[in-house]
Amino acid sequence: MITVKPFYALRPNSSLVEKCAALPYDVMSSSEAREVVKDNPYSFLRIDRAEINLEQGVDIYSERVYNTARDTLKQFESDGIYINDSVKRYYFYRQIMNGHAQTGIVGCASIDDYLENRIKKHEFTREDKEIDRIKHVDTVSAHTGPIFLTYKDNTVLDNLILSQTEKAPLYDFVAEDGVRHTVWTTDNEFIDAQIESAFKTLDALYIADGHHRCASAVKVGVKRRQENKSHTGNEEYNYFLSVIFPSKSLAILDYNRLLRDLNGYSSKDFLKAISEKIGTVTEYKCDGPYKPTRKHEVGLYLDNKWYCVEFYDKICQADKAVDRLDCAILQKHLLSGILGIDDPRTDKRIDFAGGIRGLKYLEERCEKDVVMAISMYPTSLEDLMAVADSGDVMPPKSTWFEPKLRSGLLIHKI
Repeated sequence: MITVKPFYALRPNSSLVEKCAALPYDVMSSSEAREVVKDNPYSFLRIDRAEINLEQGVDIYSERVYNTARDTLKQFESDGIYINDSVKRYYFYRQIMNGHAQTGIVGCASIDDYLENRIKKHEFTREDKEIDRIKHVDTVSAHTGPIFLTYKDNTVLDNLILSQTEKAPLYDFVAEDGVRHTVWTTDNEFIDAQIESAFKTLDALYIADGHHRCASAVKVGVKRRQENKSHTGNEEYNYFLSVIFPSKSLAILDYNRLLRDLNGYSSKDFLKAISEKIGTVTEYKCDGPYKPTRKHEVGLYLDNKWYCVEFYDKICQADKAVDRLDCAILQKHLLSGILGIDDPRTDKRIDFAGGIRGLKYLEERCEKDVVMAISMYPTSLEDLMAVADSGDVMPPKSTWFEPKLRSGLLIHKI
């Protein structure tokens, strides 16, 4: 049984929503964020990356930065840039990018469902990234960026989404990157009750994106439970802001690899090692980059040529779902087995590029600072959920979701 609650939203004044909504804090550097907001005093990055309000060179993890985030949010409220809804509601959030639409329910998921593994993870988190968001959430006393969750097929929830998004929206705008964002809200308690009951029929939710934000929100909730001698379980810190999509509506993009050396191999010997240990190697003689067309197939760009590598069946057979993933097979047999890259999280010889950049980007990098690129076939939602159900975690950089959820559209105060 899954618990998802309606909430009192803090949200932008309709006239300023386009200027307030911002990409997640962790998809850009501090200097990039400064550039994005230089002509926009309303950007939510001024709260999510509050160091941009201060002088260059400030320690981005200092108490001063977190306090600035808190004070900026309070100022946005007092200036009427953000308004507080007076009734607890669910919301609906649709994104359309390149003709692909996905619509999810915005509500607050239970930290107990996370702690008891009904909200399932598929990747490890880093302590330093958790600490940053723990301090941010606790100081600001709000969940400022929603967690991207998904669920397996549920007709009741799907129909509720459909019925509630036929009316006039609260917000509807196209961002500077061409993605259209539309937000609706429920308008009566009967619909709210239906949504809450429908979630209770689910056995699990799955984190698609936002593992660090999710873990941090949960740890703040646990911390506040321990600090509150009058804790009842109904406090807002027991729930964290989420956008929850039907899995069939989501698209995962490829997450590609870039290598800075061949571990002492010549190009000829490297390709020979692949053909002996991993799969058949075929030169791709058509124009343009090689984009894999199915699972257990990758593209290689080396010496200005593209190759198709089809994995041998014997290395694709494994009992565990995680070991059958292309990224896991590639890691075990090529990155570690041939190139000696045992920990891709820390090894400086490897870099990664989300599929949103396109395959031409891989070619460009090979002309600048790497010697080889690997194009991947996207991991499927079914594989992601199978790994999460098994309790395993995926290798680093296994999934890339687009479009990214905008921060600053709906905020949950705790």
